[in-house]
Amino acid sequence: MGDEIRRNMALFPIGIVMKLTDLSARQIRYYEQHQLIVPARTAGNQRLFSFNDVERLLEIKALIEKGVNIAGIKQVMNPVMRESEEATVMTPDTEVKRRELTDSQLHRLLKQQLVTGKRPGQVSLIQGELSRFFNK
Repeated sequence: MGDEIRRNMALFPIGIVMKLTDLSARQIRYYEQHQLIVPARTAGNQRLFSFNDVERLLEIKALIEKGVNIAGIKQVMNPVMRESEEATVMTPDTEVKRRELTDSQLHRLLKQQLVTGKRPGQVSLIQGELSRFFNK
């Protein structure tokens, strides 16, 4: 499975994303409403977020903490359209793979993303924020 496909695979329910980002469910839904993130939906209409969604939420959080308002964030970060490559994917194949992942496998995947990072030579926001969840 390609790295970009894995990063866009819908894995995390909103409760986990809240813990990872220290954002409230209301804040996350607000950013979705403004098309800054596009989580996938299950058949039961549950939101599922990808690694890319979590990283984007952390970037939004950092901008908010610097005093940038939602209009400024929209200018800095292009809105994500449901059909775009940045949108979280939920295909029957990825849904099956998500259900097959055990907690330990998901933990390993997340740790691998933290270690390798998204951009070579740069530390991503998600790496700094999420590293506190792992014992060294």
